[in-house]
Amino acid sequence: MLKPAFTALTVMLLLSLAFSAGAQDLSQALAKYRSGDYAGALADLMPLAEQGNASAQNIVGAIYANGRGVVRDNVAAAAWMRRAAEQEHTLSQVNLGEMYERGRGVGQDFAEAARWYARAANVGNAEAQFKLGSMYEQGAGVEQDFAAAAAWFRRAAEQDFADAQLSLGVLYTTGRGVERHPVDAAIWFRRAAEQGLARAQYNLGVMYEDGLGVEQDFGVASVWFRRAAEQGYASAQYALGLLYYRGEGVPQDPVLAHVWINLAAAGGHENAFSARGALSEQLSDTDLATAEEIAARCRRQGYEFCVR
Repeated sequence: MLKPAFTALTVMLLLSLAFSAGAQDLSQALAKYRSGDYAGALADLMPLAEQGNASAQNIVGAIYANGRGVVRDNVAAAAWMRRAAEQEHTLSQVNLGEMYERGRGVGQDFAEAARWYARAANVGNAEAQFKLGSMYEQGAGVEQDFAAAAAWFRRAAEQDFADAQLSLGVLYTTGRGVERHPVDAAIWFRRAAEQGLARAQYNLGVMYEDGLGVEQDFGVASVWFRRAAEQGYASAQYALGLLYYRGEGVPQDPVLAHVWINLAAAGGHENAFSARGALSEQLSDTDLATAEEIAARCRRQGYEFCVR
């Protein structure tokens, strides 16, 4: 459930260090970075990093990790991240943990990843809390412990970290680490869904479709399926297609059913392939051509205007 390398870079650049030594020089370096002058930013940051400025070390590490203005060098990135992490720079601890988890610039070591996540999690970093919870859930680097996973997910979820809200909701649906409680599951799915997380939107749609933790409502289910489907989430596209096929929560429309099931199949949804074939046989040649035209337009336009 990891994100692409150092998507937290923008977060890293949030300065809680306005009064620290070298803050003015750091601000100038960041201005160059934001303008796309990565080489100039690195030139300004390097002296600060070598003097021990943890924030500068962290950003230099991120520059090397992302290959901005330099050749990507994960070994150098990890070295700079470590220097900052050892100064209790929280975001560097998270990033160094991720490098150990992925084996980037260092040998893959889940236990070391968990150790760095724990250092950041214990001082309240929500991303670290989520990542540490995931380690406990998977038994990676630590002994598998669903109760510990739930506890860390909850701490991050209460800080509105959407991935943790989703993960906590899943634990409430399965009863792992917490007592099974569909109402609480739906609450946490909703909080993540409202932040735009596609899988949470899909899960919340399923809750409404099945009447789990909420009153059954196919109309509301279709709304949440659509929101996830329009982000390209194949399971939601398939589910929305089935609603159109059955006429549940939306007007019955075999053409739009084919559109969404076709999109789901293109996205790799296993059940969508056979469903698309069966539905194709039910449509007239004209309707099938219309459905395929709508699906092609829908893909081109980023899943917008997926209507007749």
